[in-house]
Amino acid sequence: MTDFVSARRHMVDGQVRTTDVTDLRVISAMLEVPRERFVPPASASIAYLDLDVPLGASRRLLRPMVLAKLLQAAELEATDRVLDVGCATGYTAAVLARIAGQVVALEQDAGLAKAAGDALSSLPNVEVVNGALAAGWPQGAPYDVVVLEGATEDMPHALCQQLKDGGRLVCVLGSGPGSKAMLYRRGGTEVGGRPIFDASAALLPGFAKTPVFAF
Repeated sequence: MTDFVSARRHMVDGQVRTTDVTDLRVISAMLEVPRERFVPPASASIAYLDLDVPLGASRRLLRPMVLAKLLQAAELEATDRVLDVGCATGYTAAVLARIAGQVVALEQDAGLAKAAGDALSSLPNVEVVNGALAAGWPQGAPYDVVVLEGATEDMPHALCQQLKDGGRLVCVLGSGPGSKAMLYRRGGTEVGGRPIFDASAALLPGFAKTPVFAF
């Protein structure tokens, strides 16, 4: 039988701390949340490996290292209101709930949304909502932070507009070699972004680049 407590510590010590993640709040949260409870039972034994764990329907949990570095870059505060886009089964929302003040966990797949709702029901500062990922959740805006749990092929303009002045959005930009984790920050009506590290992730539904036809 897998010793999940030891596996969780090995994940943090071997995949998170060793990749320049020094935010003790992120480290502590990832040590506390049982990742194995957010994957299909047959995948529990691989929950702590250095990979995106498949959840079915082309959805995956982000690699622990990628998630940790994204959350560190978001500079989360205890009073922040966070939109978690593509929450899937709720793992990242559970991590966020231990750092931020309020978390809105958005999922468009009804089955995944139900799984997230069940898994997160004991956390009073998390609300699971069902809707199109690319549209965000304007009903709950504005947000201090938006986290995309996957890749987008273009800057997520609709989500950036749901940020507060000074708000931050983190995501993986690109769906192939050369993809980058990005940090976007809103200042007034303008949003600027910069790459923060090399990363890859599964493309989220609704975030493919609109085809351009040339004649």
